[in-house]
Amino acid sequence: MAVSSSLSPRVSDLTQGEDARTTAAQSVLTLTRLAVSAPDLASGVTPTLEHLVTHTAAVGSAYFQVGGAQTLTYQVRAAWGQQPQTLDMQRIAVHGLPADTPLMRALETSTGPLFFDNTADAPQTAGFPELGVASLAACPVGDAGGRLLGAFLMHTLEPHRWQPEEAALFSMVAGTIAGLAGRLAADEQVVQAREASLRALGLALEARDGETQGHTDRVTALALRMGAALSWDPEQLQALRWGAYLHDIGKIAIPDSILLKPGKLSEAEWTVMRSHVEAGVRFSTALDFLPATVLDVVSDHHERWNGQGYPAGKVREAISLEGRIFALCDVYDALMSERPYKAAWTLQQALAEIEAQAGQHFDPELVAVFIKMMAADRQHST
Repeated sequence: MAVSSSLSPRVSDLTQGEDARTTAAQSVLTLTRLAVSAPDLASGVTPTLEHLVTHTAAVGSAYFQVGGAQTLTYQVRAAWGQQPQTLDMQRIAVHGLPADTPLMRALETSTGPLFFDNTADAPQTAGFPELGVASLAACPVGDAGGRLLGAFLMHTLEPHRWQPEEAALFSMVAGTIAGLAGRLAADEQVVQAREASLRALGLALEARDGETQGHTDRVTALALRMGAALSWDPEQLQALRWGAYLHDIGKIAIPDSILLKPGKLSEAEWTVMRSHVEAGVRFSTALDFLPATVLDVVSDHHERWNGQGYPAGKVREAISLEGRIFALCDVYDALMSERPYKAAWTLQQALAEIEAQAGQHFDPELVAVFIKMMAADRQHST
């Protein structure tokens, strides 16, 4: 059996069985529910890959996705089961499957899954025998315009005649989830574009503000480590990351004469400087795709545990958790960085100051988490 057209009568015969239809439909329903509720593309398609390996003779499966509009490869985004251990397959795992691979070219014009009992017999699977793949099934994943975004593949390491029930299952399951994968891929591209734009805003503001180079990325990475230490999920971490990028966006509204003033600010100038928080909230609110927790970072990163911060003078838990985390990380990076008005502190000095501010500037429980995290770093570096 070479391609899907030669298989269709066998699939048609199988689908006459009510039990087979019911089982396949239940599988699609379950996998669709998992894909729709998944936080990202990889976790959305992995249950489908596992299901294919579990319910067919396939020993391994994978989802490949185009690396971007300008790339010439399809990257492995998720895989399940046994993969060939050939050197060529290891290269593909790292560098991706070339877009001009005959199989991917065939999928560009295919309206459904393709099945190959022996990859050595079909021109569409040229190169796969060398990878260690002996039989193969492939389902295209396209966008709304029909452009190929990727493919579901399942394989065996020895030639295998795909049975009608296997083909029916793959056609129904992979075909249905392919539509969702296309949507998830499109959503992912939108998120990546937003991510890049928000980071660019943060870096542009960093350059204007005269902050130490790399401050935005360092404090963002530190805040994310804190979130991970608190077992936050990917959505929470994304919101924290976006808030970190935008935390000082309101400084766009601060005149250069104040923002870049080398000397001490007057009380009137400090009032203007502190207004960057409210301005930042206004600017961030205008980006209507941002989660509310992103705004919490922007609004609360200058609040203090003891109520002596600004702009609202919030106290203790009235300050958002995201704001409390970011404030701690922001101050730590400032202490560790050289600025025009100060030398960089040593690690011991900075950690001592953070501990001293527990219950004053910072949430004491978060300080304990932070100190433990930094102590673990020191152990790993020795």
